[in-house]
Amino acid sequence: MPPEEHRTQTSNTIEVPAPTSWPFVTSFGLALLLAGLVTSLAVSVAGLVVIIFGAVGWFRDVLPMPKEEVVAIATTPEPIVTPSTRRVAHLQAGAEGHRVYIPVRVHPYSAGLFGGVIGGVGMAIIACLYGVIAQGSLWYPVNLLAAAALPSLAEAGPAELKAFHLSGFIVALLSHGIISLLVGLLYAAILPMMPSRFTAFWGSFLAPVLWTALVASTLRLINPALNQRIAWGWFIASQVAFGLITGFVVAHSKEVETAQSWPLAARAGVEAPGLIPGREEER
Repeated sequence: MPPEEHRTQTSNTIEVPAPTSWPFVTSFGLALLLAGLVTSLAVSVAGLVVIIFGAVGWFRDVLPMPKEEVVAIATTPEPIVTPSTRRVAHLQAGAEGHRVYIPVRVHPYSAGLFGGVIGGVGMAIIACLYGVIAQGSLWYPVNLLAAAALPSLAEAGPAELKAFHLSGFIVALLSHGIISLLVGLLYAAILPMMPSRFTAFWGSFLAPVLWTALVASTLRLINPALNQRIAWGWFIASQVAFGLITGFVVAHSKEVETAQSWPLAARAGVEAPGLIPGREEER
């Protein structure tokens, strides 16, 4: 029979390996061989015999020619697909309204550091006003902040907290400065990701509220002395002052362009003229 005629007759069939039970026999022998390790030697010997018997039968099914059988292919009608007339407007990543908002321009980290310093000064002024007005001492809030690292101030009474301590002043200054700088950097990183209409809300209200909630839930473990004596009204006022000042400084800083909208070749530093038309027009 010519090959062309054979292909025509078998176009609706396919050759598959013939069914065999030898793999099951071989696996059963392997199970007996392993079971003999915890029972008796006779079980292992019987398992070895079954393995050899199953392996020989299995090899004879595939060598020298594999046993196959012809199976008919069930034909199914092709589904009728009706094209839709609706169109989908694809949004670009970073465009307004897109759920994956990638800022093309961001605030420099230097603006976050500077805003953190200025905001930290404003927060310190509010805290010192609380010490002078409510406790009659400028050093009361300073010593309370330093009590997190100094056991002597953590166990001190009101009179000692109102006195000046050089070690407490240094510890409070370092901790307050580091935290202010870190939060300022956080402002610089987060504000560009927020929609422009929510920037002021985030900087002046939402961030201080979230920060206050975090402090309220962990202050008992971090600074028990401050947790016992803290005035939450003054504390929230100082946080809002920090948010207003830092958010204003960061939001009004000059933004710098990022490489988010650049093609891969430009981001990799490859000289590819024409890939960034905006930059070439500026030149």
